[in-house]
Amino acid sequence: MTAATIGNRGSAYTSRRTFSLSRFGGRWLSPVLLLLLWELGSRSGLIPERTLAAPSAVLGTLLEMVVSGELPSNLLVSFVRVAAGLLIGVSLGLGLGLIAGLSRAGELAVDPLMQIKRTIPALALTPLFIVWFGIGETPKIALIAFGTVFPVYLNLYSGIRGADLRLLDAAKSFGLSRWEQVWHVILPSALPSLLVGLRYALSVSILVLVVAEQINASAGLGYLINNARDFMRTDIIVVCLMVYAILGLGADWLVRSIEARALIWRPSIVEQ
Repeated sequence: MTAATIGNRGSAYTSRRTFSLSRFGGRWLSPVLLLLLWELGSRSGLIPERTLAAPSAVLGTLLEMVVSGELPSNLLVSFVRVAAGLLIGVSLGLGLGLIAGLSRAGELAVDPLMQIKRTIPALALTPLFIVWFGIGETPKIALIAFGTVFPVYLNLYSGIRGADLRLLDAAKSFGLSRWEQVWHVILPSALPSLLVGLRYALSVSILVLVVAEQINASAGLGYLINNARDFMRTDIIVVCLMVYAILGLGADWLVRSIEARALIWRPSIVEQ
């Protein structure tokens, strides 16, 4: 056995060990280390409780809020706001994307307005929405809807315009009508782009929710954060931030699951 062969086998063994570590726990190493340092800093007094509560205190507060029902009830309020805003925003994005993507006249009518909307941050409209809709639920839902329209619109529009012309020519040669081409060729081709836009819209909805719930909320995660800020309860603030993060990860997982089933026909360039 030559030295080169031994070296190659050693390199393969090392690469297998590295892959195994990265797959079965390596990704959790740095977060766990950060939590340990955070806990150690809190217990040693380097991190004052008024500045940032220890992870153990945050976990205890989380359990108390779940058992008392305070967290589930406020989480439900926030979930309803996000769901309502997403329903409106995604529906508008789908409709406008179809109009602009499938028609030249629709593009001329819709796309300039959407590009103007793109340059206006959703959160910048908060004062105006309060003037228009008051301080109830309407401005909160409207902000979420406004923030989620453009990602869905842009990705659907791009997906429709990026449909393979060869597939359209084949559909025409088989005698498919215009709407049959749209249904059987154009929309399936645009589906991957649409799902990317939906993932982005879901993440935007969580970000906008954080600010929207600061508008005179009497319930919801933002309401809990406001009260916790007034009483310097950093443990409750961290709990709510964790819930926001879990909501975002859960929404992304949901769309990825839909994508895995809906796009099972799509070849993958990434090895399993």
